[in-house]
Amino acid sequence: MSDESSTQVIDTDATNAAPAGESVDFGERYKDILGKVNETLDKVDWSQAGRIGKVVGIFAAVIVAQILIKGILDTINLLPIVPGLLELLGVVVVGQWSWKNLTTGEKRSALVTRIQSLRKEYLG
Repeated sequence: MSDESSTQVIDTDATNAAPAGESVDFGERYKDILGKVNETLDKVDWSQAGRIGKVVGIFAAVIVAQILIKGILDTINLLPIVPGLLELLGVVVVGQWSWKNLTTGEKRSALVTRIQSLRKEYLG
């Protein structure tokens, strides 16, 4: 009885695999698929694809840089005294910069002028 059921399964698979009167030719299907792929690739604007590639490359480089920076900062944070010293260094640097650039009205106006000239130079 098990032989009959396995024979029936094989028979139905054989009839579903290839319809009567038609043979599946791999070469013809392969040529058809390659023709469609080439047709689609011919429609692509490759000058735009180069720009997209550059943008994707820049994003990838930024992501890798951020991962590396995070790893370095996590390593520094593992040292017991270094994070506190870095915070203190940041406060000192900001204080010195503020004292140098923001104490008098003339220094503040010179700073605003410098920022406007940089904005004009880089942003147009």
